[in-house]
Amino acid sequence: MTIRRIGVLTGGGDVPGLNACIKAVTLHSAALGWEVVGIRSGYRGLLDYDLDDPQSDSLHLTPLTPNVVRIIDRMGGTVLHTTRTSPAKLALSELPAHLKGTISPGKDGSFDCTRHVLRVIEALCLDALVALGGDGTLNYSARLQREGVAVMLVPKTMDNDVFGTDYCIGFSTAVTRSVEFVNALRTTAGSHERIAIVELFGRNSGETALVTGHLVGADRVLIAEVPFDVSVVSALLAKDRASNPSNYAMVVISEGARMAPTSASPAASGMRELGGIGAVVGSEVSRRTGIGTITQNLGYLMRSGAPDALDLMVAKSYGAMAVQLLAEGRHGLMMTVRDGKYCAIAASTCTQGKRRVDVDAVYDRDSYRPSITSISGKPMFLS
Repeated sequence: MTIRRIGVLTGGGDVPGLNACIKAVTLHSAALGWEVVGIRSGYRGLLDYDLDDPQSDSLHLTPLTPNVVRIIDRMGGTVLHTTRTSPAKLALSELPAHLKGTISPGKDGSFDCTRHVLRVIEALCLDALVALGGDGTLNYSARLQREGVAVMLVPKTMDNDVFGTDYCIGFSTAVTRSVEFVNALRTTAGSHERIAIVELFGRNSGETALVTGHLVGADRVLIAEVPFDVSVVSALLAKDRASNPSNYAMVVISEGARMAPTSASPAASGMRELGGIGAVVGSEVSRRTGIGTITQNLGYLMRSGAPDALDLMVAKSYGAMAVQLLAEGRHGLMMTVRDGKYCAIAASTCTQGKRRVDVDAVYDRDSYRPSITSISGKPMFLS
């Protein structure tokens, strides 16, 4: 396999560490004499690329050289920008103008524009594609591998929920940010003697909330994997507050956490209108206990700013490893950390399951708390 030119893209939500990985890919490729092209806005860049428009290069591509990437690893986010677009399943309204009328919809009414993406990759003379993303981006990248594209996958997500790897870029920084903000909120919760509910990202996996709650010593932690009884949680929090000399309590909750059917309440139906499960829990706890609450959704603050040292290390290592393996003639792989070691596994692995918190091993369903009864033998992040 001869490599002369590779493409790099970032898809899905941004996380700290993406730029460090882009820089590593660029520097290691340049050392081998390879040209590196950044594709803007994830797979949207390839989708919007019009082969008949001479302006497409300037609109959708960014040449990456050592000088261009010199300081980008000091910044958060992604200099290539990002979208959640998957060319395999698009609504009519998502189709770029140059493709309308050229592609027929599938049985479900959606449009699969993979043929166009493949033509663009070929026209750009990309010998390989390095894709940084979460489940959606990586799943589509694995599809391109099956279509004959030499892809290398780099897992990134604050939720750390990509199947097949113990670590995804962005997770450590998200937890670090969350620990800082949760502990900072204690001053207000204590001053007003309230119950503080802090909502964190984690739609399907509660690992971010679990690890954050464990590290800050939160009174209760509600995770996406375990439906909770709000009446039980309310009573526990009231006791937590009463037993605290500062007369406040703290609960950390995943955005994907849900009330158990037995605890359905009038507020549950208004969850979307209120903006998140944290607000619902805050309202319910106040209604049931008569105690004032503070609700705080950390949201995008978790993924903002520069990466911490761990994310810098993993991001740069993943980027370097992707290039090194391509140089060995290997592709169709996902960069991973397994059992504390860097390794590469088949790209298709990410499509074969869901990575979730091992509830039986690290969580007490009755007390709604992390339960780490044995550290020996567990992975670094315990879950």
